[in-house]
This record gives sequence, C-alpha cells and structure tokens, in this order.
Amino acid sequence: MEYKIHKNRPGLLGDIASLLGMLEVNIVTINGVENRTRGMLLQTNDEEKIEILGRMLQKVDNITVLKLREPKLVDILAVRHGRYIERDSDDRKTFRFTRDELGLLVDFLGEVFKRDGNQIIGLRGMPRVGKTESIIAGSVCSNKRWTFVSSTLLRQTVRSQLSEEEMNPNNIFIIDGIVSTVRSNEKHHALLQEIMAMPSTKVIEHPDMFIKESEYDYSAFDYIIELRNTPDEEISYDLFTSGFHEF
Repeated sequence: MEYKIHKNRPGLLGDIASLLGMLEVNIVTINGVENRTRGMLLQTNDEEKIEILGRMLQKVDNITVLKLREPKLVDILAVRHGRYIERDSDDRKTFRFTRDELGLLVDFLGEVFKRDGNQIIGLRGMPRVGKTESIIAGSVCSNKRWTFVSSTLLRQTVRSQLSEEEMNPNNIFIIDGIVSTVRSNEKHHALLQEIMAMPSTKVIEHPDMFIKESEYDYSAFDYIIELRNTPDEEISYDLFTSGFHEF
C-alpha cells in the first residue's frame, strides 16, 4: 500500500496501524518513499480484508491511497530503500542506476537472482563503474554461486569448458558480451550456446555488443540494467572495443 498524506496530524499513523490491527493485517515494512508518500508492505491470509481496507481508507480525508495491490519487485525495493528505481518510459524492462545507488542495484539483482528458471539480464555501463562487482554482490545476497564464462575483471578470461559443479543451473553465469563475441574461439562459442540454453540465470555485460556480434536479439533479455557514474553519462562502446579488434 502506498498513500499520500494531506495533513500529517498527530496520531494519524497510529490510527492506520490500529485499523490494520483490527483487520489482522500485518505491517511487514514501512518507509517514506521519495519524501512525498509513505509505503507499506502488508501481509494477510485473507485478500478480502485488503479490499475492505481500501474501501475504509477512501473515507479518511487526511490521506489518499495511491496503490493497494500485490507488490511487484520495484514496490518491495521502493519501501526498503525509500525510492523507486528509474525505468525507461518507453522500454519498461530497462532499469537505470548510478554509482551512488550500488546498494539499491545489488538488492535488485539479489531479488532477481533468487528466481529459478531461465533469465537473461543485460548490464550496460562504462569500464570500472562497478558492473561485475555488483553482479557478484547480488549473487552473494541471493545465496548463489557465480561462475565466470568470460570476463576482464582480473585478467582476460575466456572459458572453453566448465567443471560439472560450475555447470550447475542454480549458478549465476557471468558473461562479458565483448570478450565472448570478439575474442572467443569455437570451443568457447559452443560452451556459450550450451549455457544460454540452460534453465539458469545469465548476466551479460555489454549486451548491445553481444546482440550485434551474436545470433541473439533484444527480445531474449528479461531485464536491461544501465549503470552510470553520473545520470547524464553516455554509455559508448567506441573507447573500449577498438583495442579488442587489434588482436
């Protein structure tokens, strides 16, 4: 539930909490959201009670209920962190973060990584902005192991085979979209195709280059995440792809 307060009189929150208590609806989390609304994550074993709550709160003059629904991931994170994640107005599967929001990004990734089954996540960003570190931290938050398929974090990594333990579908597979397409060999390409077909979570850094140089297209991605040092930073691949083509 998200609501806007028109007159923050003493005891207003207590009155709402008492109403929830009488309906036996639990408050799991409560927080201000972006300094203008208040958000609550509620829990109940009877959905009809939520409908009753909504009708009752319509009669309260001091507040206006903005949202009363089963929470989406962005709602849960908004109440935890006090702000909604910025999303592309035209492409709703694109989420934007800046470097000072790494905590929010890691929490977002951790929640997404907890889901089972096939997921493909693209992560855009310039070098040294914290892409790989965020993926690893999100894996830790979701209590899952991560496996590098290709990377430039410590040194150029292009794997041609993985151990049986590493091929566990429950792992988070980290792929550098530039390294896997520009610097790969046939064995790596075969491994990559096998991993992409697995019912597992794959995180692909530089997804635009991956799409450009592979048979996969934009529709294959469930989420696209953009990470910038500043909100107005341009993500350009020209500066750090030219060197790859020299080999």
